[in-house]
Amino acid sequence: MTEEQAKRENRQVEVAIYPWAASGRAIAIGRTEGLTKWLVEPETERVLGCGIVGPGAGELIGEAVLAIEMRCEIRDVTDSVHAHPTLSETLMNAGEVFFGTATEIYKPKKR
Repeated sequence: MTEEQAKRENRQVEVAIYPWAASGRAIAIGRTEGLTKWLVEPETERVLGCGIVGPGAGELIGEAVLAIEMRCEIRDVTDSVHAHPTLSETLMNAGEVFFGTATEIYKPKKR
């Protein structure tokens, strides 16, 4: 699901974006222009969609597809161990943005 689809269907979504400029791996390879974005249903915290833009994004999509197909909650992705430093961490980090716990960028916790 995209943000546009959610709007057309009058679905509530919260968008959590993790800029690759905060990713150690993206910095190391000199490609910080990407981002990872989760669309999350606020009431259930279920993953509804994902957007990934940047070098190697195609290699990251599989994890997002699996999370959506399994009807995961964003906590499932965020609490899963991701190798460091990798671009796959950005999926976990975007989940941390949702919860307000990402250490590399400032977004306060929800109350």
